[in-house]
Amino acid sequence: MTDPAPLPERLRLRVVALVSAVLPSITPVPAPLRKIAGFAPARRARLGGTAIWDALDDDEFRRHAAVQVAALPAASDEPLELAARAWLAREDGWESVVEDAAATLGDDHAREDQDRAELGRLAAQVAALQAELAATRSEHRDELERARADHKVLRQRLGEARGVLRGAQEERDAAHAERDRAVAAAAAATTAAEADVRRLRAQLEESEAALAATRRDTRSDRDAASIRARLLLDAVVESATGLRRELGLPAVSGSPGDAVESALATTEVPTSSAPASAALLEQTLALPRARLIVDGYNVTKSTWPSASLEAQRSRLVAALGPVVARSGAETTVVFDAAESTTRTAMPAPRGVRVVFSPEGVIADDVIRQLVAAEPPGRVVVVVSDDQAVVRDVVRARARAVPASSLLGLIT
Repeated sequence: MTDPAPLPERLRLRVVALVSAVLPSITPVPAPLRKIAGFAPARRARLGGTAIWDALDDDEFRRHAAVQVAALPAASDEPLELAARAWLAREDGWESVVEDAAATLGDDHAREDQDRAELGRLAAQVAALQAELAATRSEHRDELERARADHKVLRQRLGEARGVLRGAQEERDAAHAERDRAVAAAAAATTAAEADVRRLRAQLEESEAALAATRRDTRSDRDAASIRARLLLDAVVESATGLRRELGLPAVSGSPGDAVESALATTEVPTSSAPASAALLEQTLALPRARLIVDGYNVTKSTWPSASLEAQRSRLVAALGPVVARSGAETTVVFDAAESTTRTAMPAPRGVRVVFSPEGVIADDVIRQLVAAEPPGRVVVVVSDDQAVVRDVVRARARAVPASSLLGLIT
């Protein structure tokens, strides 16, 4: 019969493995295989595989082997197993079974080539990693040697430090002994000092008694000295007044609140004058260098609630003109513009300043800043009915006045 096509290597090895498993049961065993039949099954396939495959060229031996292999239970239903048994038995259709298995094994062979290539790549990576590991180990050995050298140096330094510590401890013990001696000496000195204090107290009591007698004797002399000092003080004041008049020195201008007001002012406004009136509040504002701060909307909204905000501002600022003209008080009106991005320029009488609070800052806080900027002792009057503002300005040593007091002057 015609020789079949060459088998793939894996299929050929499977055929040899099946035949080697049943070799002792085949009758008759070819002479070249008799020695191999006595081996263990694994050794038969490994040592006598070539001889078994050559013996399968004999169709009679192959048929006897196929009969014995057919008696064995199939190891699996894989195409390789079925193709190996079909090749031995060579029943109808065995060629297609072998061809299908060969095609499958061809795909497996391609995958094996890929696996071998991947294995080679991984082996190269392993070699590189091993080289890197060797280099790292070498570096670690070098670092270990350096660490050992550093450890040796540190141990030497530790020994030196321990010697220094022992010396310091000895010095400490000597210092403690010296301290104990000093404490004993101090205790003796304290005892002596207490005796001196008692003696000095007695002398002090005698001195105080003598001083009291001396004070009684000098009281009349002191009254005369007071009169002379008063006359000297009056002369100095009159001389200073005359010197200021002779030199023509101008009055002090500006105030501590100018810095706050200048940061709030947005434009220069013209000034005007208004007729005068009188009220009890003027007595306070007439004090030297008095300062008047008015919570604008707090006064106008309770006085002219039906008017527009612009009209309220104009009426209040205009009405303050006569008060400022008579009293000479430095006056600032603060309007709340915390929620507005624009500032309106408006005219104000001479001596009246109009400021709007910055965006996001309420007028109450501006009033607190103006009061805080003033020096202690200056007469500062704040007109507001806001109890929080009143409480804060009074705490800052300013004078709080209700809006009704101011309205008695301007209405």
